[in-house]
Amino acid sequence: MVDAGRGTQSSRHAGRFSGRRIVVTGGSRGLGKEVVRLLLAEGARVAACARGEESLDELRRSLDAHDEVFTRPLDVAEPELLEQFVDSAAEAFGGLDGVVACAGGARGRGITEATAQDWAATWALNAGHFARLTASATPYLEAAGGGSVVVVSSISGWKPGPQAQYGAAKAAQLHMVSSLARELGPRGVRVNAVSPGSMLIPGKRWDRMRQEDFAAFQKFTEEFPGRELVLPEEVADVIAFLLSEQSRAVTGANIPVDRGQNAPTPDGY
Repeated sequence: MVDAGRGTQSSRHAGRFSGRRIVVTGGSRGLGKEVVRLLLAEGARVAACARGEESLDELRRSLDAHDEVFTRPLDVAEPELLEQFVDSAAEAFGGLDGVVACAGGARGRGITEATAQDWAATWALNAGHFARLTASATPYLEAAGGGSVVVVSSISGWKPGPQAQYGAAKAAQLHMVSSLARELGPRGVRVNAVSPGSMLIPGKRWDRMRQEDFAAFQKFTEEFPGRELVLPEEVADVIAFLLSEQSRAVTGANIPVDRGQNAPTPDGY
């Protein structure tokens, strides 16, 4: 649920995205849901995709009746389905002004256990999905006079932690941001990354640890100078900044939102 502090901040920027059209992958839960809710609250028209129809139904039920959201269930690791979604969103909205590659994740375990399929699937879900989303959205962003691409990477992209296939895919996203910012800049398209630290999301890993093994959770908080994990709404605020005109001079950047976190996991790295 959006907290009271978020309401104050949103009202301060009311209408910041009025009339803007934005695609968010992985937009039904956790960070993606926070991004969708924030953008809608500030006037955007949002297209969100996720793998499950049920989670998208839940997203729609959580929104105000006046919110304009276009949803479709799909696996972002399937390029054709992702590209069709982008085309459909652009057709429904009459164009696009921004995209957020929020979907991501990992398959497999350690290096001696992970299969070639695990590595390929992790790559497709992170780097491959980001590449196809950017490629399919760029003509629409250029036609709109320029736009913003934001990818949700991770501090695991440069801070070592398990599993290697996940860190490698996230590191690839960061390299792509630097490269694509140079390539697409002449077309008016900005490309940036946000790299969250460990986020405290209800029902997810760190929240379960807090409830089931509080001593281990307290030990993990020592990786944060302030002894607090990151909240998804804090990351969503930075993503919104990078989508907005307030960041028009920012491209090719990676912005960590990690509260100064050291190791990305409590697993001894």
